[in-house]
Amino acid sequence: MDSLHTSTGPKPLRVAMFGGAFDPPHMAHRSLAEAALKQLDLDLLYILPTGHAWHKTRVLSPSSQRLAMCELAFGDLPKARIDSREIRRAGPSYTADTLKELAAEHPRAQLYLILGADQLLAFKNWVHWQDVLALASLAVANRATNIGADAAQPHHPETDLSGVDLPFERLNMPLQNISATAVRAQLAQSRGGGPSIEVLVPQPVASYISQHHLYQTHT
Repeated sequence: MDSLHTSTGPKPLRVAMFGGAFDPPHMAHRSLAEAALKQLDLDLLYILPTGHAWHKTRVLSPSSQRLAMCELAFGDLPKARIDSREIRRAGPSYTADTLKELAAEHPRAQLYLILGADQLLAFKNWVHWQDVLALASLAVANRATNIGADAAQPHHPETDLSGVDLPFERLNMPLQNISATAVRAQLAQSRGGGPSIEVLVPQPVASYISQHHLYQTHT
């Protein structure tokens, strides 16, 4: 019998969106994707590299490279789908628009939006955030309060989410204080004393970064 059907009729799909610049995708991104797939019992997890990021002042790496790194970081995960629609979309890329498209493509599906704690704290600054809440349940992974160059070091306190007045489901996963900013900084100062790049990003991504000489002159 099809696993998506029961004796009482079709079981609604459980579909999640995990978006981000992924510049580059790192080990905390990978762990979050794995936790979401398992804990939310997802049928599909869309990995969506950002196109024109309205909220970032930094110029992103070329979309083709970020898309390729996402394929390397997440492509082996069952039920994960690397999706380029936000890259192909003209103009600013808004999560609400992507969720509307996913809702149309998967009628009756239970939609989730995968977030980190920092994104949850800034959620009410998002464009059309009320529409996002109407379309999807928020699934949030906490993160360490310190996510700097000492990213390989454990024992950092978690972000305080007790004051958040939004409904969300917590994803249980070990705290990781890795950020893309720290990864780029480490690569820009390759002679520095920080952690090895293989500790910060999946090995195939580390190889791609080395092969294409990424992040060597900027942070």
